[in-house]
Amino acid sequence: MGVVAKRSSMTFYSGSDDHFSHRVRIVLAEKGVAVDILEVKEDSHPEELADLNPYNSVPTLLDRDLVLYESKVMMEYLDERFPHPPLLPVYPVARAQSRLWMHRIEREWCPLIEQIQQGSKKEAEKARKELRESLIGISPIFEDMPFFMSEEFSLVDCCLAPLLWRLPALDIELPEKQVKPLMNYMERTFERESFKASLSEAEREMRT
Repeated sequence: MGVVAKRSSMTFYSGSDDHFSHRVRIVLAEKGVAVDILEVKEDSHPEELADLNPYNSVPTLLDRDLVLYESKVMMEYLDERFPHPPLLPVYPVARAQSRLWMHRIEREWCPLIEQIQQGSKKEAEKARKELRESLIGISPIFEDMPFFMSEEFSLVDCCLAPLLWRLPALDIELPEKQVKPLMNYMERTFERESFKASLSEAEREMRT
């Protein structure tokens, strides 16, 4: 955790229940970055957002004259701009592996969440089943390491944690005995001060 807040002139346009925004909020909290977080509702985007971001989308990060509007780019930028605590490994091979895990989360799991939220009933049920089985399948990897393929909390965890937090809202229930390592990982991650600080009001309500 970054204990000392670092001075920053950042503004972060964030979706209140958007998992891409949530992952960046976790990084901001881990780093202790001073940032103005503007909550953007899906049907009510501020006028200036379209001027800043050609896609008029969230998340969008404004840092002085720099505008970023892709979550993984934001996360790596913040990790380099505020190097402590580091959220990517030092060595190139390990960094590349972390980036590949992030890419896989984005390619394999994020589309399933979109299908559950926006697809037809049949599509949502199929995606729900696929995501559930995939999470059951990865549970054993948390037996040997406290975080995702790592001894240290990393950007990969920042991508994964928002998805896991949303499981009840996605109507996905995991078999606890079968996924005990994953459940322990979730408990460890959700208890981090940075994770608690990252939650919007809408996200807190997801698990109440």
